[in-house]
Amino acid sequence: MTDATIPADLREAFDAYERAIVANDLDALDAFFAPGDDTLRGDTAGLLVGHDAISGFRALRGGVPPREIAEVHYRPLARGGEFGPEADSTDGDVALLVSVSAFRGGGRGLQTQVWQRIDGRWRIVAAHVTPRTPALDRTIWRSVGDPFLQGAWEGPLAGLTVAVKDLFAIAGFRIGAGNPTFLEEARPEKVTAPAVADLLRAGASLRGIARTDEFAYSIAGDNVHYGTPPNGAVVGALPGGSSSGPASAVALGHADIGLATDTAGSIRVPASYQGLWGLRTTHDLVPRQGMLPLAQSFDTVGWLTRDGETLQRVADWCLSYDGSASTENVYGASGDDLPWRFLVPEEILDCVETDTRTAFSRLLAALAASDDPPPFRAVHTGDLDATFTAFRTVQGAEAWRNDGEWLRAHPGAVGPAVAERFRAASQITAAEEAAARHDLEPIAAHLAELVDGAVLIFPTVPGPAPLRTADVDAVRAATLRMTAPAAAAGLPAISVPLLTVNGAPVGVCLVSRAGTDIALVRLARRLAALVGAGVGR
Repeated sequence: MTDATIPADLREAFDAYERAIVANDLDALDAFFAPGDDTLRGDTAGLLVGHDAISGFRALRGGVPPREIAEVHYRPLARGGEFGPEADSTDGDVALLVSVSAFRGGGRGLQTQVWQRIDGRWRIVAAHVTPRTPALDRTIWRSVGDPFLQGAWEGPLAGLTVAVKDLFAIAGFRIGAGNPTFLEEARPEKVTAPAVADLLRAGASLRGIARTDEFAYSIAGDNVHYGTPPNGAVVGALPGGSSSGPASAVALGHADIGLATDTAGSIRVPASYQGLWGLRTTHDLVPRQGMLPLAQSFDTVGWLTRDGETLQRVADWCLSYDGSASTENVYGASGDDLPWRFLVPEEILDCVETDTRTAFSRLLAALAASDDPPPFRAVHTGDLDATFTAFRTVQGAEAWRNDGEWLRAHPGAVGPAVAERFRAASQITAAEEAAARHDLEPIAAHLAELVDGAVLIFPTVPGPAPLRTADVDAVRAATLRMTAPAAAAGLPAISVPLLTVNGAPVGVCLVSRAGTDIALVRLARRLAALVGAGVGR
């Protein structure tokens, strides 16, 4: 059905635009959207502002499924009015088109567009797309339910739902590790991992198994097989990895808790990118049985939440004798409050982007002027290049021992970026690994000494989440230099969403002495309460 009053040239433009969408003709689609910074496009993921942002999103989206336009409704909004700097006396007609699309595979969608005649040609100045209802977002979830697995009916976490990173064993299900070939060959697990079982015993229910970067060997959050999970805070940006699936599930409200892992920043990075709370626990504090390893010397279990109160509930349960039946016997220090003293590592700040450093400086100034000002002192962490080189060598050697045999038997089964990391890892010699382990010892000892009576504080990552179209090599290198020290020393680290930089979240990372995980969450909540809304943003 079509409204009879629609102008012929507008209908012609609409039909041409629809053909371009179905054909995924990016040049034609770019030309249909009005140039400039005021053009708008929104959907369920959020709002894109400006022609360039819309173009960048479209380049990654791919085409739409086959469909037909079932209805088009037209309403004139203005005749010859001025709707932008390019309008002249013959331009300015503005019209609203609302169309219903019927997909051949089932389901219907809705497109709402504001068109304007500019330089004699109809162009879209604002659009909103309501897609057909998906069964599930396969970029986020491997399997999902409501619930996927019921927890205890009572307990301190009752009513909360969990997205489990696809590295943990769940009895009766396979571990997929972000790779379809690995998933196909895996055998169903016989026993549920303790980290999962602890949450179920506390009353939390599993919402589903969430995606991970392949073999957890990335911090970007993309996956060539299943796609890139959406960033719940910044439209068109990378979600952060390798715990991208749990992070996106929590940020988008699909789950309350993300059960994740952190080897070189895989909890802290997505937490920062998506405005979440993320805790990397003390190394070996939470058992890793039933978890597919990447590098055992650094792998840790942790959680992602939208708020500090929920993270405190999880930590209190899972890291205490009463809560966890499996937590190693290193608990104790977390029962005491950490000192209200902070250390600012200068070498880490050198990795931070200018706008983020400015926002962080404002945050420290606001804290210093507060009613409960903590003392700050600049410190030196040492050569970050040397730290990261040694860390990467040990990580790579262990990763190749864990997965090299499978990779040799399955050439071409992993994406190019991960394949290149494993190729480099395969070249590490035993002597190089031994030397790197020796180099890490004084680095870890120095960091442990720094946090013996204070807490490190610094931006979690260099800046806001990069767009999915960006070249991220430089960002990745800087990020890993910021995240590797805590991992090398086996220390707990929490990312707290305290900064906003150019409209996007950036976390503030706190690092404390080993075994003080519960106290670290309490300290982070105290800091967040002191900062308050708007401070440091």
